[in-house]
Amino acid sequence: MRRPNILLIVADQLRGDCLGIEGHPVLLTPTMDRLAGQGVRFRRAYTTCPTCIAARRSLLSGRSPGTHGMVGYRTGVEWHPPATLPGALSAAGYQTVWIGRSMHQHPPRKRYGFQHMVVSDSRRPEADDYGRWLARREPDGSGGPYGTGVMHNDWTARPWHMPEAYHPTNWTVNRALDFLDRRDPSCPFFLVVSFLAPHPPLVPPAAYFERYLRAGVPEPVIGDWARPPRDHGLGLGQEASRVDLRGEALRSARAGYYGLVNHIDDQLNRLLNPVRGIDRMTDGNTVIMLTSDHGEMLGDHYLWRKGVPYEPSARIPLLVRPARGMDFAPGAVVDQPACLEDVMPTLLEMAGAEVPDSVEGRSLLPLLQGRETPWRGHLHIEHSARHHTLTDGREKYIWFTADGREQFFRLSDDPNECHDLAGDGAEADRVAEWRTLLARELADRPEGFSDGERLVPGRPYPPVIDRSGTAAD
Repeated sequence: MRRPNILLIVADQLRGDCLGIEGHPVLLTPTMDRLAGQGVRFRRAYTTCPTCIAARRSLLSGRSPGTHGMVGYRTGVEWHPPATLPGALSAAGYQTVWIGRSMHQHPPRKRYGFQHMVVSDSRRPEADDYGRWLARREPDGSGGPYGTGVMHNDWTARPWHMPEAYHPTNWTVNRALDFLDRRDPSCPFFLVVSFLAPHPPLVPPAAYFERYLRAGVPEPVIGDWARPPRDHGLGLGQEASRVDLRGEALRSARAGYYGLVNHIDDQLNRLLNPVRGIDRMTDGNTVIMLTSDHGEMLGDHYLWRKGVPYEPSARIPLLVRPARGMDFAPGAVVDQPACLEDVMPTLLEMAGAEVPDSVEGRSLLPLLQGRETPWRGHLHIEHSARHHTLTDGREKYIWFTADGREQFFRLSDDPNECHDLAGDGAEADRVAEWRTLLARELADRPEGFSDGERLVPGRPYPPVIDRSGTAAD
């Protein structure tokens, strides 16, 4: 069998429930839904650190945050992984290319195993190929991608202010099509197509923004444990992580986010459509995987952005469509918990390449093929300086590191995490089991969160663990 080409599609801040095939009430994602229908959808896929830099380290290296060292958010930290997914595929004879939103690593132009990169990163001019391209074309006075005043973490939203062809989503797909036209035909390729959207700024082209204003948006989910910010968030600014969005603010924020997702989906159809898309270009010999680095709270539980352990922030889409001739059951849904660390060993096994010993994730190939296989019982999710969390996709235990506060959700009955059962006496034994499991999970951590049997709150929890295994400021 020929080695397959590999297309990895990575959205930024895309929630796991924001797909039509997930039952979303208004969002249109027929292209992504088609990938799920042709392949396999992982219903319980998570990021093990719901923030950009840490999650992308796990994606690139197959290693957990506690091992690769980034357990929260900090910029400007160079990374020296023992092996990366693009590096291993390059060594196996693949042409490896990253296109679109940058890897969010440091230094920005470091390739981490990729042979070629064409990237967008408006906050780092030295790594902004899109910005230089746009500067030669945008109308005078447009102000670049942030010329609207809607910024990179805001809940405010409005339509894109330039021709749609200048939108970063369109640019990314155009560059991907350019690569496919000019690739080396003598070897297989590994192509990452990375979108900034639906990460803010919430500025989809006007047709997409208006579609969801017209269709309406669902109300935020508010748990019985959630508390609104003071004065409904007035005075906290557009970047506040705690919000109480109502009326026009809520409609616009959600319409902007859904519009960006729908826009990605339509642009992906240019890349994936059966008449002129990638299958026509590669004779169907391409594995396609779609995922995200983390989700977006979008006002649920009075929260905005990510970093927190709740489903909108931590659960991500994971779709895998096989190359022609691979033995997958089309439309299958997998319930075993999966994570970004599993991407590297899965794609390497599908490519027939060796999986480095440094990889901690597990190949999903047996699950993709519907084979019975022993699997992990849970995933560990964390984010400095907030929480450590365990979940198997059916239950979730959250421990807040500052004060030892706990939450417990039975996701199988309460997928929106509306009812915190940590204080329910009927659940005390189950909560204790999860607590003990987390204490054992954290026993060797340098922060001193655990003595092996008991959790210890109030310990320093910086975002970086250095290579010697000690906590770093």
